[in-house]
Amino acid sequence: MKRIFAITMMAAGTMMAAGLALPTGAGAADAQHGEQLYHNYCIQCHGLNGDGKGINASHLDVQPRNHTDRDEMSARTDEDLFKAIKLGGQSVNKSILMPNWDGNLSDDDIHDLVAHLRQLCCQ
Repeated sequence: MKRIFAITMMAAGTMMAAGLALPTGAGAADAQHGEQLYHNYCIQCHGLNGDGKGINASHLDVQPRNHTDRDEMSARTDEDLFKAIKLGGQSVNKSILMPNWDGNLSDDDIHDLVAHLRQLCCQ
């Protein structure tokens, strides 16, 4: 039990040191709220269904991520997804065309988006 606690605390410390916040409240992100945010901020590039075929996709040199691709999305940790949304694609060695959303979204909002992404790819 002490080992699990220590690992959890190390992960939390790593996220906080990197400027990434843990979800607040009951600890569970709100995927439904994440879906609303996705429709407000993400579908223009990532598409209504999250398949990377949004209205802006044809105008981009690098195609947006297909969030319905289980294999690709499973290879990304929640922390990677959080960081990409908060700080932009370049922060995780992905496209500079993915903007940072930290000026528009709270950390809780971003955790909700990550929960929605997990539903898109994996449920």
